[in-house]
Amino acid sequence: METTIKKPLTGLTLEQLRNVAAECGMPSFAAKQMSQWLYEKRVTSIDEMTNLSKSARQRLSTDYCIGVTPPKAAAESSDGTVKYLFDGKGGRDIEAVYIPDKDRATLCVSSQAGCRMGCKFCMTGRQGFHGNLTACDIINQIIAIPQSRSLTNVVFMGMGEPMDNLPAVLQAIEVLTSPWGLAWSPKRITVSTIGKINEMKTLLDTTKVHLAVSLHSPYPEQRASLMPVERAYHSRDVIALLRQYDFAHQRRLSFEYIMWRGVNDSLRDADALARLLKGLDCRVNLIRFHAIPDSDLSTSSTDTMTAFRDRLNEHGVTATIRASRGEDIAAACGMLAGKARKEQ
Repeated sequence: METTIKKPLTGLTLEQLRNVAAECGMPSFAAKQMSQWLYEKRVTSIDEMTNLSKSARQRLSTDYCIGVTPPKAAAESSDGTVKYLFDGKGGRDIEAVYIPDKDRATLCVSSQAGCRMGCKFCMTGRQGFHGNLTACDIINQIIAIPQSRSLTNVVFMGMGEPMDNLPAVLQAIEVLTSPWGLAWSPKRITVSTIGKINEMKTLLDTTKVHLAVSLHSPYPEQRASLMPVERAYHSRDVIALLRQYDFAHQRRLSFEYIMWRGVNDSLRDADALARLLKGLDCRVNLIRFHAIPDSDLSTSSTDTMTAFRDRLNEHGVTATIRASRGEDIAAACGMLAGKARKEQ
């Protein structure tokens, strides 16, 4: 007997929920009721939506489900970081990382299973691309973990390139920030990108979230050897676009810069980076490289990273060294690999 696959309600916008209500013969205001049950009360079954009539709930249940699924596994680091494993796409599960830090609780979410960008230093990129996550898949990472209610920040810095799955990312941001959704301030959300220019412009024009750009080298040729995307989206063109926006007030711009011994960590490199970013209101996050199998790259020393940071600061570029979290459970930057599985 063939089983009907029900469509998830989680991740839908208010307008999409109005369409669901119309499809099921419910009044338009039922969309707002459904959004409250989904995002405020976090119900686990349609039967719990008690201000909908019993007949409406029955009709809704014919084709729809809540769509929230708990993580399949969790691994906790000695530093309190927790990595969660969720169903992904194309036979590849995905990971989200919970990072507690004093009064902050950040969740690093994935937007794709695998990644097309092929960055030399990233385990996710080595997998290849297995599929885009839906808005439901993204929101599920946020509301299905035990610490969901205590989260202070979400960063789209997990598996995948968010600009390569922009429609789903924008829909998830709408759910996160709308008063009918999770009602978060956009200042609690940061989206990372390698710099897909048209998509990045759309994100900047349609949301107020923070932006983090993966840079990793001030030299185009060297960056292209580490990040093939440089050949399609030149870093200088990315920065030229960013200069058209105001990052001096509510919205923040940061650049991610992984440091490799003898590759991009000299004071000459710091001077070149400062020239590239001159005049931009931004911050540079210096990131320790976390070793991955079969890589000829190695991390810079703490002294080298400190000198690099200080040199940028001397040039007037705000720079900090990001603390490594979750390395012992392969949850740190560049280490997320998901898990291959057989599709049912």
